[in-house]
Amino acid sequence: MFISGIQQVGIGVSNVHEAFKWYRQHFGMDIPMFEEAAEAGLMLPYTGGQPQSRHAILALNLHGGGGMEIWQYTGRTPVAPEFGPQLGDLGINIAKIKCRDVMACFHRLRKSGVTILTNPMVRPDGTEHFFVKDPWNNPFEITAARDWFSQPANDGKGTTGGMYGAIIGVSDMDSSIKFYSEVLGYSVKAFDQIAVFEDLAGLDGGFEKYRRVLLQHPDKRKGPFSRLLGDSEIELYQALDRKPRKIFENRFWGDLGYIHLCFDITGMAEMKQFCAEQGHPFTIDSSGSFDMGEAAGYFSYIEDPDGTLIEFVETHKIPILKKVGWYLDLRKRSNPEKPLPAWMLKTLGFSRVKD
Repeated sequence: MFISGIQQVGIGVSNVHEAFKWYRQHFGMDIPMFEEAAEAGLMLPYTGGQPQSRHAILALNLHGGGGMEIWQYTGRTPVAPEFGPQLGDLGINIAKIKCRDVMACFHRLRKSGVTILTNPMVRPDGTEHFFVKDPWNNPFEITAARDWFSQPANDGKGTTGGMYGAIIGVSDMDSSIKFYSEVLGYSVKAFDQIAVFEDLAGLDGGFEKYRRVLLQHPDKRKGPFSRLLGDSEIELYQALDRKPRKIFENRFWGDLGYIHLCFDITGMAEMKQFCAEQGHPFTIDSSGSFDMGEAAGYFSYIEDPDGTLIEFVETHKIPILKKVGWYLDLRKRSNPEKPLPAWMLKTLGFSRVKD
């Protein structure tokens, strides 16, 4: 049993094709790993007890990092939060995107009309970063990273990679640190500070006092997609000046905003037993292979101590060259810890959507 990395961050949107276009134009998320319109029939505890029709696209960036699962209800109108979420509210607050040249990326996004929330600054561990938001009020942190699958050219264009982690609001920092370190392997504490943080000014709630903890994993991940997904980090915020609210209170999974954080894993049966022993049993279990159209796998969900949804996917089949019907069955590999060859993963680029 092991985790290969963050496979994707799920984002609930009102128009999946419009969102996919925006994310590929501004963040380079231009490889549709799968696209499927179907019924979400296994998420009943989080969808009002009823199956719900939806359309989803899993978009990747071949420079490296996790993907985005862009997710739209098609049988109901997705619902926005009842309030304006602030830092530290319970759930996924912000998705992290990796970047090679932060200043160049800042100027590129500003020039292209993206809403900039903060100027580039350094966070407590000295890493340069800044915040933006998309047209649907989802905030993103653009953060410097050195870990790449396909190194972006140092051409001043500020090229981004994929998902690098998430900022998550929690109610009890110590219990959340225990969960993310012991269950998900983020056992290195890069910083743990209490303050009003200068680099957060410009964010909703950014002038308040927080306990802020950055968690990283100590070793390189292993598994078929580990090179592509790369390193990642989890940043936890506990609001100290107010009682946080649950971002998804009175709403369904799949409604507008960040809906889950998904990890690519190998060994689902062992993971199920491990999570139960840790006090976080599976709340959703697809119980075998689940077909997502062009890809297939086994998925499950657990909740963090505040109910934030964590998904596990054990990938069984992926498209290598869709046009010629070449699919890879990962269950037949003799050494599941070995990363897939870089050339094989780079063939996913033949599916790139160009604007």
